[in-house]
Amino acid sequence: MKKASTSKAEQDIPELKREHLGVGVRGKYFQHFAQGRNVVVLDPEIQKAFPTSEAVNKALASLLAFAQEAKNLTNPSKQISRKRSAV
Repeated sequence: MKKASTSKAEQDIPELKREHLGVGVRGKYFQHFAQGRNVVVLDPEIQKAFPTSEAVNKALASLLAFAQEAKNLTNPSKQISRKRSAV
């Protein structure tokens, strides 16, 4: 079996030089990373309802509080058991 030739003349990919890549910037996204920001893409109809990150955070916080309250209401193991006293 012959191995395929991989000479540069046969490759279609041009060779890049450092000058073509431009100047690199160290720590370009460091501030965003340090602040713990994440990018989340919203659907257009959701973006109309919640135009700012503060509005999204408030809605999610209230949803989380509601879910916790509903969980506490339906979970009988968390409820205090009451015993009847002998009369």
